[in-house]
Amino acid sequence: MTTSAFRFGVVEGPQRSGAGWLDRAREIEAGGYDLLLLPDTRSTPSPFPALAAAAAVTSRLTVAPWVLAAPLRSPAAVVREAAALQLLSGGRFELGIGTGRPDAESEAAALGRAWGTGEDRRRILTATVEAVRAEVEPVPRVVIAASGPRALKAAAIADTVALALPPTAVLDDVLRAVEIVRSEGTDPAFALQLSGVGGRLVPYLERQGLRADDVHDAVGVLRGDADAMAESLQMLSERTGITVFPVSSTQAEAFAPVIAALR
Repeated sequence: MTTSAFRFGVVEGPQRSGAGWLDRAREIEAGGYDLLLLPDTRSTPSPFPALAAAAAVTSRLTVAPWVLAAPLRSPAAVVREAAALQLLSGGRFELGIGTGRPDAESEAAALGRAWGTGEDRRRILTATVEAVRAEVEPVPRVVIAASGPRALKAAAIADTVALALPPTAVLDDVLRAVEIVRSEGTDPAFALQLSGVGGRLVPYLERQGLRADDVHDAVGVLRGDADAMAESLQMLSERTGITVFPVSSTQAEAFAPVIAALR
């Protein structure tokens, strides 16, 4: 595994203004990151127009929702939006999608969309991916977020599987999830969002009462200086095949030296 295979992203939240959002996109690109990722929630900007605006003020940055909740839109609606963003970004769009967070059921109701069973949500996920691949040019990379065994099996059709594991996940948890995906006979790339940098957890986990000492063996919590953290990621990648590492916007500055150390 070469470090050139790594890709690094920033999961960004809402900004106070449109100008602030554009400035942030420029900062992320200048910081050496490859991906700008925006959650699909009712408390964050609608991902397609926000990412289109970010693409317009950057030249290298790939933009992607992190991740669309498949039940919230019909496959045809996603195709239309994806095609527009692929055009406006000059081919720098990736489709991030999943079956939806557990708390997204209320958002589906607010948008007048059926939530359905787990099987229903996996079915619309597959249908959406197939439609985008058939109708959007150039065909974007597809990133599917998954955690449970059934979702991981369904995610095997992705170009990249984002392992939506808890912040307490250890190496064995990651290896088990990777094995489930590969048991479907595919060999996608893998992504894992980091939960901590330099031994400091992302703020929302700290607000929940979690401490770094509580997740001492968690693979998503990096410790030490930039070189030590870079070495940890290199070893993790060699063991698991993970090559895509998003970080929270709140830790993007602290993580930037790790990117420099790897490259």
